[in-house]
Amino acid sequence: RFGKRLFDIVMSFLAIVILALPMLILAIVVRLDSPGPALYKQERLGKNGKPFKVLKFRSMRLDAEKTGAQWAAENDPRVTRFGRILRKCSIDELPQLFNVFKGNMSLVGPRPPLPSETAEYTDYDKLRLLVTPGITCTWQIAPHRNDMPFSKWVEMDLTYIENRTTLLDIKIILKTPIAMLKATGR
Repeated sequence: RFGKRLFDIVMSFLAIVILALPMLILAIVVRLDSPGPALYKQERLGKNGKPFKVLKFRSMRLDAEKTGAQWAAENDPRVTRFGRILRKCSIDELPQLFNVFKGNMSLVGPRPPLPSETAEYTDYDKLRLLVTPGITCTWQIAPHRNDMPFSKWVEMDLTYIENRTTLLDIKIILKTPIAMLKATGR
């Protein structure tokens, strides 16, 4: 665990330093595209079900969650013009590097769920909450990830948890940009 945390601190710090100017530019464009803050904070559950605020670039209008958090549908009118680009390229999640540096998240691990999602978890599904959630995971780099049932997603997360190593994390991190590029080509 110490090695994984040290890896997360060093790599997230380096990524924040390298991406500081591009993230600043993205924040300015978000603000210019629609009224409101550049960053969006949403409550998610971390290790052992502990709540924390996940950071993202705001990709929706300010009133998007007036009826509660919902997955965005294709061509969702709540998504801003620039938000569509952010989401398509998955760069709306870059601010999560600060969550990693702080320790709420890891670079690699199961995606952090919404509290409302865990209300439907089985005891088996809850095993995902035994580790620090990540920005990327095995599901995110899987082909046809959007067609995958949640049970398969959980199975992949638990297989990762049982077999995690720094080398496996590096492999997943290196495959993530390729998966993101493939996703934008749809």
